[in-house]
Amino acid sequence: MSDEVIGLFPTPLLRAPGVLPPALVDALVDHFSTRALERNNSSDALSHTRMLQPADSPLLVQAASLVTPKITDFGRLLFGETLGWAIKEMWVNVLDTGGRQAMHNHANSFASGVVYLTKTDDSARTVFMKSPGGHDFALKNDHAGVATGPYNAEKWVSPSPEPGDLILFPSYLMHAVPPNAGGRRITLAFNAIPTRLESWGYTLSFNA
Repeated sequence: MSDEVIGLFPTPLLRAPGVLPPALVDALVDHFSTRALERNNSSDALSHTRMLQPADSPLLVQAASLVTPKITDFGRLLFGETLGWAIKEMWVNVLDTGGRQAMHNHANSFASGVVYLTKTDDSARTVFMKSPGGHDFALKNDHAGVATGPYNAEKWVSPSPEPGDLILFPSYLMHAVPPNAGGRRITLAFNAIPTRLESWGYTLSFNA
């Protein structure tokens, strides 16, 4: 018998191409890019809209209706059951040349997602990282001869997306955007929660 390597407790990340059609993508860019007026502390070249509800715009209602089935599929991986899901908030990010987003995660939610609304330069692909202070060894083996793989990597760079593509990830997962060497990058981000969770006689209900 040959040796077997088992990946224990993997973290799911869902990539779904072309979730939003081009006409809706263009309409979201046209409507919200001029409304991203709130500056981000990470960079002067990064701004975003206020936190929005899907009901705030017919465009967001359309986007939410297309994204929510994917959240349901992703939630089945997280919780082992088909649950109802609600999008808590949505916002549009505008990242201009030279802008960046610092490492962060999303509080008060269970699933988070990004829909890419414009072309993304390779320099500004979303990067996911291991949580600082995790359960790693205190000493590292890190030099030019090391082969990086899923068990020793500290970050993962997402593939280049196309406008309309979606990624979904657990809200606790740390992520960032490196300095953008390309043109304006616009994304629609959101957080979602299940409508209920049950655990051996206890039921928690959530309201978006």
